[in-house]
Amino acid sequence: MSNFNDRIIRAAKLDASLYEEVEADTTALGQAMGVVILSSIAAGLGTITIGGPRVIILLIFGTILALIGWYIWAYITYFIGTKILPEPQTRADHGQLLRTIGFSSSPGLIRILCIIPGLSGIVLIVASIWMLIAMVIAVRQALDYQSTLRAVVVCIIGWIIQSLFFLLLFSVIGNLLK
Repeated sequence: MSNFNDRIIRAAKLDASLYEEVEADTTALGQAMGVVILSSIAAGLGTITIGGPRVIILLIFGTILALIGWYIWAYITYFIGTKILPEPQTRADHGQLLRTIGFSSSPGLIRILCIIPGLSGIVLIVASIWMLIAMVIAVRQALDYQSTLRAVVVCIIGWIIQSLFFLLLFSVIGNLLK
């Protein structure tokens, strides 16, 4: 467990060597999934004061959505990064992106601090920016990019596509529930 905790801390510290380590460690997929789940739960618990009695349902639903989003974003990032915008040295598979992107959710653990009155806005902003920076580092390392700008572009394109997917999904679900 200390290895898992150490990895979470190193990922949150934006330690590029950690992202290289989990990229190469094919046994780290469960840990990456654990980070995504813990980050999602932290976000859910951080909003417990506004969730009321539905908080358990919201936590479960939010965690499932976080796992789906993680998988989709990793696949989209893999496809864009290896097929559309690769550098000559880019060699990666979907699992490498799942592991590194999963650990880039580590800064999201601070979202539990949203439970403190008056802090939620700033905590959400800080967590979002921190997670985005971690994501860029994760993508740069997993795709063996020399260019951080290329990793930023891949992350932005992936985020837009994932957002459109969820917008479409929620639209369809909303229409079904009418």
